[in-house]
Amino acid sequence: MPKMKTDRGAAKRFKVTGTGRLRRRQAMRSHLLEKKPTRRTRRLAGEVEVAPADLRAVRRMLGR
Repeated sequence: MPKMKTDRGAAKRFKVTGTGRLRRRQAMRSHLLEKKPTRRTRRLAGEVEVAPADLRAVRRMLGR
């Protein structure tokens, strides 16, 4: 059986921490920021953990 290839699009969007957790960027922060409150853009700035429901699919895309 050949090795599983990493989905390159997923590799650019997700990061694996040292402890093995998966992190992702939050949506709604790339453009049209003038109309969004500063509090909201600051809240969206950080990375968050991938939801438990998506973990299996994301791990598979990353070849883990």
